[in-house]
Amino acid sequence: MKKIITLVVILLAIGCGKKEKKESGKLNVVTTTTMITDLVKNIGGDKLIVKGLMGSGVDPHLYKASEGDVSKLFDADVVVYNGLHLEGKLEEVFEKMEHQNKKTIVVSDVIDKSSLISSELFASNYDPHIWFDINNWIKITNYVAKKLGEIDVKNAAFYKENAKKYVESLIVLNTEIATKINELSEEQRVLVTAHDAFNYFGKQHKFNVVGLQGLSTATEAGVQDVQKLAKFIIENEVKAVFVETSVPKRTIEALQAAVKSKGQEVAIGGTLYSDALGSAGTKEGTYIGMYKANVKTIVDALK
Repeated sequence: MKKIITLVVILLAIGCGKKEKKESGKLNVVTTTTMITDLVKNIGGDKLIVKGLMGSGVDPHLYKASEGDVSKLFDADVVVYNGLHLEGKLEEVFEKMEHQNKKTIVVSDVIDKSSLISSELFASNYDPHIWFDINNWIKITNYVAKKLGEIDVKNAAFYKENAKKYVESLIVLNTEIATKINELSEEQRVLVTAHDAFNYFGKQHKFNVVGLQGLSTATEAGVQDVQKLAKFIIENEVKAVFVETSVPKRTIEALQAAVKSKGQEVAIGGTLYSDALGSAGTKEGTYIGMYKANVKTIVDALK
């Protein structure tokens, strides 16, 4: 009986979605992470109906689709997602969509594998946090606009123009971020966080990045991991460590306590946005605002 009710709910939702698209004449686009939602809205403007699955503070590594999410995904004209197993628990849904010839845009497809950061410890063998290299995000912006234009030909020029304007703002962001980070010496550029979300950030901006949990948040850090990192912090005289909005802060608090137990002190430098943007309607709720906020928090704490 429960399965029958679920099926009816999904079918009703699909019917409503089709009606919505028919009345508006706009593509119904479903996105996964908040970064991708923000990107597609910047490109699509008023030509798209954009529905993001994940909100502020949501960890995509652990995200499970609800019945409502599944109906949104299968009802969408286009689904845009990160790939590289970032949305690990949605992989089965994505595979089913591909078998049904659902139009999808996988943003990581445009990044050359030679520039991806590999890891033997992660399911995809590549670090999925590609948005933290601004140059990657510029490539992804142009790629998503191109793909949307191929699907919605009549608005292709509109998407291309919006992408051009957004890329210009990302180029400005690149310059501003470089200026702010130059307030730190190379010796000060040691970034310790809850999990390894910032490797692309470190690669672009020459930081030594150390995460307590590894690339995915699916596995919690053990006592040995905490002790090993505490030793690293003391040896490298790291001033501050950082919590993340999408990861419980207890791991970093345990790390801070481990450092203190060895007779040293390390501050919690603030909270970084890692796998999700800030609240909708705030500056941090945009990719550009998030990046600026993160860099200010990092630089101010490590100076």
